[in-house]
Amino acid sequence: MSDPTPLPDLPVIFRPDHTRAILLTAGVAIFLTITTVGLLLEQLGPGERLSFAVVGALIFWVLALLARIKVVADDSGVTVVNIASKRRLEWAEIVQVNLRPGDPWVFLNLSDGTSLPALGIQPGLAKQRAIADARALRALAEARSAVDGAHDRG
Repeated sequence: MSDPTPLPDLPVIFRPDHTRAILLTAGVAIFLTITTVGLLLEQLGPGERLSFAVVGALIFWVLALLARIKVVADDSGVTVVNIASKRRLEWAEIVQVNLRPGDPWVFLNLSDGTSLPALGIQPGLAKQRAIADARALRALAEARSAVDGAHDRG
């Protein structure tokens, strides 16, 4: 039998830091490049130059949305922040934490029978860290569900 996964101190934030750094750096570089090109093209009018900056800003905004993903675990539950959504879950709502080989990110099986993707834990650039984070979240969910269940019975 394997050693139990140690529980991290709460609150804890799980997020793909390498991916986040790459996305934000690329967003800034793209914004600056597109804006600079717009300013250097002498044949453009002020409105056209502004449109270059707006396009660069839109690209940065999309990359920033991709970079905001995270899973935050605290004493009362888990907040899953995905690209365009944010959902708060109580510990008792999480039945199972899954990261199977080939999965692009963790999936949370919920007590209502649905599954919620948690993009904040993904094995893309840091597979071992994602596996460790998934195990930590699983251990927290199991420990917190047991505590909540004991309180409900008491």
